[in-house]
Amino acid sequence: MTPAELSASLLAVVQGVLERRRADEGAAGEGSGEGATAVVTAPVAVTLADAVLERPKNRDHGDWSSNIAMKFAKRVGTNPRELATAIAGELMEEDGIASVDVAGPGFINITLEAAAAGALAQSIVEAGDSYGDGTYYQGVTIDLEFVSANPTGPIHLGGVRWAAVGDSLARIFQAVGGLVTREYYFNDHGTQLDRFSGSLLASALGEPTPEDGYGGAYIPEIAARVIETYDGDIADLPRDEAQELFRAVGVEFMFADIKKSLHDFGVDFDVYFHENSLHESHAVERAIARLRELGHIYEADGATWLRTTTFGDDRDRVVIKSDGEAAYIAGDLAYYLDKRERGFERNLIMLGSDHHGYIGRMMAMCAAFGDTPGVNLEILIGQLVNLVRDGEPVRMSKRAGTVVTMEDLVDAVGVDAGRYALVRSSIDSMIDIDLDLLTKRSNDNPVFYVQYAHARTQAVARNAASSGVDRSAFDASLLTHPTEAALLGALSELPRVVQQAAELREPHRVARYVEEVAGTYHRWYDACRVTPLGDEEVTDLHRTRLWLNAAAGQVIRNGLGLLGVSAPERM
Repeated sequence: MTPAELSASLLAVVQGVLERRRADEGAAGEGSGEGATAVVTAPVAVTLADAVLERPKNRDHGDWSSNIAMKFAKRVGTNPRELATAIAGELMEEDGIASVDVAGPGFINITLEAAAAGALAQSIVEAGDSYGDGTYYQGVTIDLEFVSANPTGPIHLGGVRWAAVGDSLARIFQAVGGLVTREYYFNDHGTQLDRFSGSLLASALGEPTPEDGYGGAYIPEIAARVIETYDGDIADLPRDEAQELFRAVGVEFMFADIKKSLHDFGVDFDVYFHENSLHESHAVERAIARLRELGHIYEADGATWLRTTTFGDDRDRVVIKSDGEAAYIAGDLAYYLDKRERGFERNLIMLGSDHHGYIGRMMAMCAAFGDTPGVNLEILIGQLVNLVRDGEPVRMSKRAGTVVTMEDLVDAVGVDAGRYALVRSSIDSMIDIDLDLLTKRSNDNPVFYVQYAHARTQAVARNAASSGVDRSAFDASLLTHPTEAALLGALSELPRVVQQAAELREPHRVARYVEEVAGTYHRWYDACRVTPLGDEEVTDLHRTRLWLNAAAGQVIRNGLGLLGVSAPERM
């Protein structure tokens, strides 16, 4: 019996109990004389969302627990324990349930029969890659904007964290039915690119780096590549023409490098949106016109303002400055409206901790367009990352000169370890990544620990095949060892963990979950054999355990896949 099947049974029982209680109370009210009133007079709606099951912390309390009686007792005029007792009595009649107990103020603890619990192993294997998927965001269009690093240098470690977290979150949204677009906002409008192109030109001419320019070994590298594309001597060009050449061609080279770095890290975007297009296509003017129609634009001191204080911002925002230049928020207005016009119901933007003050004005902007902050627009803020080696911070990049880059991290620990380390902690917390730990092939290294568990499931399968054990039979009632119950319990949790990770925007929950599954699997492996010893005959217990082994491998593989981390067959 899968958790979904048990939830459906629980829902049906609760609906039946509540309906009968309503009918009984109504009949009692009608027949008790003048002035009698029925406690319950209208149906009480119960949905699958109410029939949520949790794993008890103490497995002696059963396989599953529900607080549904405490949710509905007051609405049907009784106390939770009485309602829970009524539900428990009827739930005991359901196939596959061994016992149902009522605990505390009204918790319903459910223990499944061994065969019902063990059937999950076969269900997981048959579901394959789709096990863990759900419908939480079925058909919802989601634009997920992350990384969006300026094309003025390699991606630094903060951007690398967003690459790992953002791509994992996109995979999780897709697993629960979301129609996800990964989007990169390409900042090709503004003074930063002037500083970048000026730095390239200075390098090409053998001049010192401008005071406000960019350093690092990548600048002469890009400058040399630009020079190779020009048929002539750069020094012969007027300086403004030369700088424009380095701006146009240099940015393309830099962005191509960024795209390659991301691709090599397992991250590819569906849309690369150019900021400059907002200004060239008059999207800014259209956004301002829309807000003016809605009554939120006004003129003062020679400038054009958006009245964001109406929507909770600490002050109104200048959209067009008195000199006629667009303020930065003007691009935000146009970009948000563009996303909504492209049909995205939910728009998520991932930003670093230095953008925390940005949230108020963005949510006010969302409300000004008539949308719902936190629904149509969400902003996720992530904290900093530090690399540590030998207990000391790693600060210098081989290529960028002042920051640690994506390439530095991958060179040090590899893609899998890098992605896993960046995604296994909440984005709300600063993290220290221990390079010494992530290069160790030991159980102290979290990614190795999980990947080794998967490799072990594949080794067991290979050994089983060589010993004549196959999956030609399955008898779930044979899975009675305590470690088998624990492993089945852990495997059953993947759908709930995936939905929770999507709902809370916390992909680290998946990482911590697969670590728990790996530990539970290792304990089962130590206690239960899949292959017979010596001249032992192959039995249905061996065959059934091979199903359970395959189910464990599938769950670990699916979990790692949601994080963009490989599941090796050998280690």
